[in-house]
This record gives sequence, C-alpha cells and structure tokens, in this order.
Amino acid sequence: MLQLPGPMDLLGAGTLLLAVFLAGLLLLSSWQQMRQRGKMPPGPTPLPLIGNLLQIDRNHLPHSLIKLSAKYGPVYTLQLGGRRIVVLCGYKAIKEALVDQASEFRDRGHHGTFDWIFRDHGVAFSNLEKSIPLRRFTITTLRNFGLGRRSIEERILEEAHFLVDALRDTKGAPFDPTYFLSRSVSNVISSIIFGNRFDYEDQEFLALLTGILETFRFSSSPQGQLLDIFPGVVQHLPGSQQKSFQMFSELKEFVAKKAEAHQETLDPNSPRDFMDCFLVKMLQDGKTPNSFFSMEELVGTTLSIFIGGTETISTTLRYGFLILLKYPEVEEKIHEEIDRVIGVNRTPSMEARLQMPYTEAVIHEIQRFADLLPLGLPRRVTRDVQLRGYTIPKGTEVFAMLGTAMRDPKHFARPEEFDVQRFLDEKGQFQKNEAFIPFSVGKRYCFGEHLARAELFLFLTSILQHFRFKSAVAPEDIDISPGLVGFATIPRTYEFSVIPR
Repeated sequence: MLQLPGPMDLLGAGTLLLAVFLAGLLLLSSWQQMRQRGKMPPGPTPLPLIGNLLQIDRNHLPHSLIKLSAKYGPVYTLQLGGRRIVVLCGYKAIKEALVDQASEFRDRGHHGTFDWIFRDHGVAFSNLEKSIPLRRFTITTLRNFGLGRRSIEERILEEAHFLVDALRDTKGAPFDPTYFLSRSVSNVISSIIFGNRFDYEDQEFLALLTGILETFRFSSSPQGQLLDIFPGVVQHLPGSQQKSFQMFSELKEFVAKKAEAHQETLDPNSPRDFMDCFLVKMLQDGKTPNSFFSMEELVGTTLSIFIGGTETISTTLRYGFLILLKYPEVEEKIHEEIDRVIGVNRTPSMEARLQMPYTEAVIHEIQRFADLLPLGLPRRVTRDVQLRGYTIPKGTEVFAMLGTAMRDPKHFARPEEFDVQRFLDEKGQFQKNEAFIPFSVGKRYCFGEHLARAELFLFLTSILQHFRFKSAVAPEDIDISPGLVGFATIPRTYEFSVIPR
C-alpha cells in the first residue's frame, strides 16, 4: 500500500529545499561579486551579503580604512553590504581621481543618514544630472548675496559683535562653547538664506541647532555607520536612529514652513534672500519641461546650505579653542599678532589677514588636525574609468579620504602632531601646501569655502582681541583626541572661561 509522506517528512523536505536555495543564493552573490570586481583595484575578500563588514571598526571607520590601505595600497576596493566602494588614500591618489578626472568622479554617492533626510533633493546630495544646474544657480545666487565679497565680511562682523557680548555676559564663569559658536555661525548663513538672523534665546532656533548637531553625531556613530551600510533594513528597526529621524524631520519641516511663508510674501521684482531667488527661478522655469527647480529642491537645497553652513565651521572653531587651551603659547602668539596688526580698538578685517601669517597658519593647522570630514562626501563615477591601471565600472562609489591627504607624511612631517610651523616658511610668512584640502577638490568641492575661511578668521580674531582663554584643567591634562569619528570628527565636550584682556 502506498504510504503518503507525513507532516514531519514534508517539513524536512521544505527545510532542505530552503537550505539549498539559500546556499545557491549565497554562491550566486559571491560569483557576482567576483565577476563584478574584474580588473578593479585589489581589496579584502568580501563575504556574501555583509561584504567586508567584519573587517572594519564602526567606532572608527576612517582608521579602519587607513589600516586596509596599508595592506592593499592607496587605491583599493571595499564591499560594505551591497555597496561596492573604491577607497582613495593619500593626496596623490585623490588628485589623480578627483582633479585629473574631475568630470568622471563628480556624481554623488550614497550616505544613509543624509539620503534619508534629502531623498535625492537639494544641491549637495542629488544625482549628477540634477546637481549641475542646482549647483550653478546656488553658487551664483550666494555670490550675489555677498559670498566672497566685502558685504559678507560685514555680516560676519555684525554677528561677531553679538557673540563677543554673549561671551562677556558669562562674567568669567566656565561654559560649554558649543551653542555659543553654533548660534553665531548659523546666523550668518541664516541671514543669507532666510533673510533674517535669530535671537540667541529663540527656543526654536536652539532646537534646530540641536537637530543639526545630532545629525553629525548620529552619522558619525556606530549606529550611523550601520544605517549607511544597510539602510533598507536599519531605518525600520527600533533604536537611536528613530530619535534622530524625528529630529531630522523637524529640521526639514522648519525649512518647508519658511519656504511656504516666503512664497506667500514673494515680490518677484525684489527678492530678499536666497529663498526668494529660488522661488523666482521656479516661476521663470514654470513652463520648462523637466525643470529641476521645485519646492522639493528649494527645501533640500536650503536645508543642505543651512546644515553645512552651521555645523562645519562651528565645530572647527570648537575644536580649535580646545587646541588653544592645550597650547596656550599658540594663543599668546595670536594675541601678539592681533595687538600688532589690528590693535585693541580697530575691528578685524579680511584685509588684516594678509598681514597676520601666524594666525593664518594656526587656522590652517586647526583645520588639518581636526580633519572634520575625514571621508569627504561619497562620490560616484559617471562612466567606466581607468585609474592606475585598474578599471572602475560606471556607478561605483568612491571614498576620497581627505584626512589621509592632510596627514600624508609626504606633505606633512609628523602629521599626528599639532604644529603651526608647517604652514610658515623660514621667514615666518604663511606658505600653502597643496595637500591641504579640507573643502575637497574637483567638480564637487565645497562652494562655501570662501565663507568658511572668512568666518574662521573673523570669529577667531574678534574673540581673541577681547578675551583670553582659561581652563580649569592643566594644559598637559587636556585631551585633544576626537570624541567621535565617523562621517565627521566630533571634538570632546569641554568647558572653559573667557577673561577680558
């Protein structure tokens, strides 16, 4: 008599079929990865599905990538989950790609945190086709509102005046400089994009600054790195990313409300700020098929300028002040140069910067040492390209490790040390170094570079013209190693006092 298979037999057969299917899937994934690599740069052998996840430290991703380059060379291939990435280390490799083949390396790569926020909208994180007209418009408009001109200097100095008053009100008591600096720096860019500055006690403004800081902290955390590798899964799981997503949403909602308010009060013949100019461009392109100027792009572009124009400079200043507490002799030399060139009654100016080589060298060394964006923003190649005899297929992502250029021993002796003299010649005059690239290079370099340089110089000199720094911790006990390193380098939290000179 024919015996039918029982439930347990069917279950066993189903399990076996599932195991065979999964094994086949893993073999297919491995075969595809090997086939895709072809003549790509060498790199560690990836595992199916997770890639080289086990070979990196999510607590310090940049350090992990540098260690791998010691084994596989300055140009190598890495697999992070489903992402195939070519990593560039050292100034020469970065220049050969981003400068010598600038057009081929100009598309934007993937980033879990910022992709979630921007959704391929805005000038900073959009794809190549969209980014070109948005970037051209943004640069032109920001220049019209003073970037790179004397009018922006006046905006910065006005805000520096408010900052000095706020610091004076501390009356020598210790304080955390985080929001003192971010409020002032953010108000400069806010006056350009929104048409107004915010009061320092405005609670909504402070909430926005907290959201921006959280964006950088989360994207630099191990959880942020995991989101970057497995965005489709991690964004739906419980965890710290959900709180961050809520803060990101509030940032975006704030900018969207600003855009709607501007639209309601817009006079196309008299634009007041960046948002108005974008709205005018939308009206002009209203009948143009496939125009890239829309409310979504306005919100995305404004938000990217707001975030970038707030956190990068304020964090650099915050790290710089910690370094000056560690090296009081450097602060003293800046005081001497300020007294000699500017004096106590004149207002600092960009013109004076040309006569202050030591201060200029300090600012450069702070930026080099702080290494604010060690990975840079991810790139993507626009077509198959050749680099050092390797073939990088179209669509491959690229990590240009800016920090490895600024710590390249071929260009900077003793790169792990803070040394102002590396930017001064034998006569004490400021000297440039081609490997100093904190704003990146190539077609998608940071267009806020001129604003950033002006803010760093004018805020620093305005503060040190009026105050000396004092720490409750002895200089030798101050730790200037970063508190968090990932997408960004975040300095440790600290307090200090400012004493009127």
